[in-house]
Amino acid sequence: MTKYEVILYWSNEDQAFIAEVPELPGCAADGPTRQDALANVETVSAQWIETARELGRAIPELKGRLIFA
Repeated sequence: MTKYEVILYWSNEDQAFIAEVPELPGCAADGPTRQDALANVETVSAQWIETARELGRAIPELKGRLIFA
């Protein structure tokens, strides 16, 4: 389970919920429901971190809450 902040929103263009992990550049997933988008971004963020490790790239440190509503 990722501890990074996840931003979740509806996209009219995609007709899906989008889940983004702002601290992991390019890390996002979608799904027909909020739950699906969150589950998908968990998988994608784990793959993002695994790939970064394999390539010897830095993994961003957790910053906690980035955006305040």
